[in-house]
Amino acid sequence: MEMLNHHCGVARDSRGVVHLTLANAGSLNILGSAAIEGLREGLEKLAADRSIRVLILAGESQKSMIGGADIKEMAGLDQKSAEAFISRLRDLCEAVRAFPAPVIARMPGWCLGGGLEVAAACDARVAAHDARFGMPEVRVGIPSVIHAALLPRLIGWGRARWLVMTAENIDAPTALAWGLVDSIAPQGKLDEAVERSVQALLACGPEALRAQKALLRQWEELPLTQSVNLSVGVFGQCFLTDEPKRMMQTFIDRKR
Repeated sequence: MEMLNHHCGVARDSRGVVHLTLANAGSLNILGSAAIEGLREGLEKLAADRSIRVLILAGESQKSMIGGADIKEMAGLDQKSAEAFISRLRDLCEAVRAFPAPVIARMPGWCLGGGLEVAAACDARVAAHDARFGMPEVRVGIPSVIHAALLPRLIGWGRARWLVMTAENIDAPTALAWGLVDSIAPQGKLDEAVERSVQALLACGPEALRAQKALLRQWEELPLTQSVNLSVGVFGQCFLTDEPKRMMQTFIDRKR
């Protein structure tokens, strides 16, 4: 693993699959300001690399992907420093959400608060069989904010309201039933489950996936008619490359 900085490790394979690992952040991969900045800087550096086809976001410790934000640091904040802290975390989540290639969250163990906000910003979430999820902020005197706003879009208003207002945790089967995660790995087979998602993405056109991710982000913000009309131009632009012709011809040849 190559270290881009103290908190951000990168490993890549010949397929264009990159593992981005939060490192040196304690046994639960906790997000203090230095870890937040390190991970964001790593994401922004990798975003310019068009050879990346899939990014897997993981934590160095197998107890979690990201356990949450650093409560010890937050306990010493005032209004101004609190806004600066949460702005850094917002920028990290947005760097994940804006990453041009698909991002898969690899989720063992605990995923709480700020960690779940980062995971919600990913395109796919693959959980271990014993993973646990929660938004505990109100129990330590703060609301869930920033990319917790993605939760109603993922799991519906009622379930999101229950998570952020009760601070109760849910298990992996519940998270799957709610749509918070996309798949659960059998015991001891988290990496195999992540690889299945990777292979599904690698079977798709890389430029098409980048265009699709960009469209999805815009669909989240735009009214329906604008979303429909915007995508006409994106469809046409895809034919500026040879990817549609090449992949469609392969499909046609396979059907003969």
